[in-house]
Amino acid sequence: MIDFTWGGAAFPLRVTASEDLPVMVSFAAAVDAAEPRRATQRARPGIVELLVLGEGRGLNNTRALRTTVGDRLRHVSHEFAEDERGARLIIDQEDEKTGLRTRTRISRFGDADAYRITTTVTHTGAARLCIQQVTSATLIGLTSHLGSIAEVDLWSAQSEWCAESRWFPTALSGSAGLADINAPVHGHFARGTIARAGHSTWPTGEFLPTAALVNRESGRALAWEVENNGPWRWEVDTLFDEREALALALLGPTDIDHAWSLWLEPGDEFTTVPVTVAAAENGLDGAASALTTHRRHSHLLSASPRHRGLVFNDYMNALMGDPTTERLLPLIDAAASVGAEYFCIDAGWYDDDGDWWPSVGAWEPSNVRFRPLGLKSLLDHIRASGMVPGLWVEPEVIGVRSPVASTLPEDAFMHRDGVRIVEHDRYFLDLRSSAAREHLDGVFARLVEEYGAGYFKWDYNVTPGAGPGDAVKSPGRALLEHTRALLAWVEDLRARYPEIVIEACSSGAQRMDAATLARYDLQSTSDQQDYRLYPAIAASAPMTMPPEMAGNWAYPQSEWTDEQIAFTLVTGLSGRLYLSGNLDRLDDGQRSLVREATALYPELIRHHTAALPSWPLGLPAWDAATVALATETDDEVLVFVWNRNASSAELTVPSLRGDEVSVETIFPTGLAAWLHDWDADTSTLRIDSGPLTESARILRLRKV
Repeated sequence: MIDFTWGGAAFPLRVTASEDLPVMVSFAAAVDAAEPRRATQRARPGIVELLVLGEGRGLNNTRALRTTVGDRLRHVSHEFAEDERGARLIIDQEDEKTGLRTRTRISRFGDADAYRITTTVTHTGAARLCIQQVTSATLIGLTSHLGSIAEVDLWSAQSEWCAESRWFPTALSGSAGLADINAPVHGHFARGTIARAGHSTWPTGEFLPTAALVNRESGRALAWEVENNGPWRWEVDTLFDEREALALALLGPTDIDHAWSLWLEPGDEFTTVPVTVAAAENGLDGAASALTTHRRHSHLLSASPRHRGLVFNDYMNALMGDPTTERLLPLIDAAASVGAEYFCIDAGWYDDDGDWWPSVGAWEPSNVRFRPLGLKSLLDHIRASGMVPGLWVEPEVIGVRSPVASTLPEDAFMHRDGVRIVEHDRYFLDLRSSAAREHLDGVFARLVEEYGAGYFKWDYNVTPGAGPGDAVKSPGRALLEHTRALLAWVEDLRARYPEIVIEACSSGAQRMDAATLARYDLQSTSDQQDYRLYPAIAASAPMTMPPEMAGNWAYPQSEWTDEQIAFTLVTGLSGRLYLSGNLDRLDDGQRSLVREATALYPELIRHHTAALPSWPLGLPAWDAATVALATETDDEVLVFVWNRNASSAELTVPSLRGDEVSVETIFPTGLAAWLHDWDADTSTLRIDSGPLTESARILRLRKV
């Protein structure tokens, strides 16, 4: 029998196993491994649940839990390791019948109260086996950390193009939660689950792979994310015993959700996608802090300040995919005049006839749009204006009208049963193909080395469904190989050109996953063109990424009032200010308001890079009258407030309870001041914008 704790002092993991039980991982107070094995219907799931064709489940349902092979896994060994990035626990198990061995790696980076987990399955037996799903991790005993199910809410988020990160609670004991079927009467636990899944190459196009369980009374919280740029699944399940009544299963693609299966020959192995679990004391704010700390420690890129420069992009509420020399030149001058450091030419720069959607793929400049200068000279003009030139690209797709669609070899494209996959006039490159990778190598070599582009807006507007596949490989398996090949290729690209800045997928943030974000510099958080709707998206973004990566659009317009311009600029400054709009049409007063924001940006991005996020009004509802986000360091709290249909609100900042606090408006400073009052006893900031029912401000709170 083994029974030990490992990990951070605040929230260690407890690892237990015996001759009759697989290795189980829970939070420290949970499982009594010495208890005799109970009836099979009541058994607890292990850290690895492994569904094998011909073996099935120990208790039939559609959950990830209680697989037959998972029940049979037994502890072989475990070891501890440590390096400059953090500590690791490695657990080996084996199923003697099939010869399947599992190695689970649990990593802790720095001082984060979070654990990243992967599992590798190795086939040491003699017979060919088909794997239908395998958990990266299954955790039990959650109620020992969280408390009673009756007090716990599940926080999850729907997400789609222009309506990202819409968080909402589900009471576990409520009608939409996990039904109490009186398990002892029936002799085994329920079959229901609360599950979410992401599909295809849009992992955040329906739901977010990030979620949390929060005790609404005590504030105890558990958050998680599946780190995959393709399909995923997570599920929350009930178990038999009240004292360990919840389990959490985290997976990449599965057979039932994503047409994923994998035949393993003797000697073959497969590694799951990474997942992260974080624990906290103070609710969603604490869970977000733990995840933010983990993301920063585990991010693959260096935190170079030069990669956080101010970006102007010509698309949003400006050129909208129709760039020309005549339209760009005044925008370039205007962007330079307000302090932009990067100028990105968005979609359409390669198109000659105004229908840029089906013509992508060759990534050669238009012959008609940039007369008389040509694109190279225009990029030189951007550089001469003191900015780094950038280009929009959608490198993983080939338009049906692109010449590349017929010149690349057939194996460069995704196929399903021999038929080339097409969606919305685009074919899909298959990054498993050397021809596809060589094509992209050539594209980026030309754009970087010949054209001098130093910034890329990397878009992805279509998705291939279940993925490529044939009689040998399931679509889900082939798609996972493709998405992993893409990540590897991006890492190689960055090694070749370490100076470039890459913006993660901008098509409605439908690839806003941790695997993508770990390899890119920023994420444009939405394509939402209504400045009044954007605050709910911007304020929620730090639940999924560090605040300094959240590229929030600000797009001032000459026909707007100063309050409207300030409103959109507060949205931008709440993360990574990402400018657009027709700046060249602004009058002097309007442009001075933009300059005030851009002058403040360097200070704010330094703050965001060290800050942890919180929500003084809670995570915002989509139609909330007032939206607020706070980012906090040891020295100060910045509060971003948008009044969309209200004039007053009360914001709570628990970390400053009992302190006398100075409150200062740091943007905009020249418009009508909001009234504000700080109550130290309740840590409540009361604000009143008077008659301004549509306005926004950035407030700085400091201890006196």
